[in-house]
Amino acid sequence: MLNRLTIKGFKSIKSLERFKLNKLNVLIGGNGAGKSNFIEFFRLISAMMKPDGLKQFIAGNADIYLFGGAKETQHISIKMEFGENGYDFELAPTEQGFFLINNEKKHYLTLGTFKVLGSGNFNPKLLKYSDEIENMKNASGVTYDALCALKIYHFHDTTEQAGMRRFHDMGHNEVLLTDAANIAPFLFHLAENNPEVYQAIRETISLVIPFFDDFILSPNKDENIRLNWRQKGLSDYPMRPTQLSDGAIRFICLATTLLQPKPPSIIVIDEPELGLHPYAIEILAELIQSASKRMQVIISTQSPALVDCFQLEDIIVVNRVDGASDFKRLQKNELSSWLEDYSLGDLWRKNIISASPDHE
Repeated sequence: MLNRLTIKGFKSIKSLERFKLNKLNVLIGGNGAGKSNFIEFFRLISAMMKPDGLKQFIAGNADIYLFGGAKETQHISIKMEFGENGYDFELAPTEQGFFLINNEKKHYLTLGTFKVLGSGNFNPKLLKYSDEIENMKNASGVTYDALCALKIYHFHDTTEQAGMRRFHDMGHNEVLLTDAANIAPFLFHLAENNPEVYQAIRETISLVIPFFDDFILSPNKDENIRLNWRQKGLSDYPMRPTQLSDGAIRFICLATTLLQPKPPSIIVIDEPELGLHPYAIEILAELIQSASKRMQVIISTQSPALVDCFQLEDIIVVNRVDGASDFKRLQKNELSSWLEDYSLGDLWRKNIISASPDHE
């Protein structure tokens, strides 16, 4: 997992120094505090792990990613620590509005050994395998695998044109796409190859959508499939994905994501509670907590009801201080008297929650 993270100069994040991340991390804060910029950082990292992905992600707009613009920030500095393995680099803007990757390094923290990968590149030189000494090979492989497995899921688009409601190629069935556009072939694959997981997803969905019976996952003659389903008591009448409410189809995507049998190393979800019934939020929280035992989970939320379902040590409060995003964890000794009478969600509603610097 990603244990510690340093970000300097990225959007509203002026300086975040070796911030400790747990298996479960729940970001809360006011509008504009910087939660979305923290999520955007992981989108950038994920894009970098694809050929020319950084250039496509930035799209000639490098200046908007620099804290205070190019006059204020000359480069973005990143340091990531995965247990004993580390990965550092800087992003320097070009005149054409893209980023060059400078001072790229991989290292093994305990031994203090590192390998300089280079500067002046549009694509990272981080490799899965290396001809260097064994420790360096481990550092390269672990970091590369973790970053390639990072997934940022986003299910906000639930319109009739959204991929999750439309037909999708049966061949795209082994990995759930980050917008769940291939959820029908993915569930079909689970039903065929992991029936226990499929059944767990089906039962979880039934807790939130009590009239839901099962999916009808039948490819058409073109080998395309969509998320048709069956309602309890109406087994002979197939329902289409357009007959699911926004909240219902979003919960189906969330349940499938959090119960998938081969989870990513790190999963990031922005406002997963959007459009969900209060009871569905409680089920969602249980799914998130369970998922954090199998993968590292980072979520941001605006829901006091969702915050109520987590422990104090899971919460990261984001504020704007002197124009920059400030990330701090809640401190039990500061809130113990309040928590005798109020929940975490209550304290957030009343604007009482405060935070202190992270301490080991």
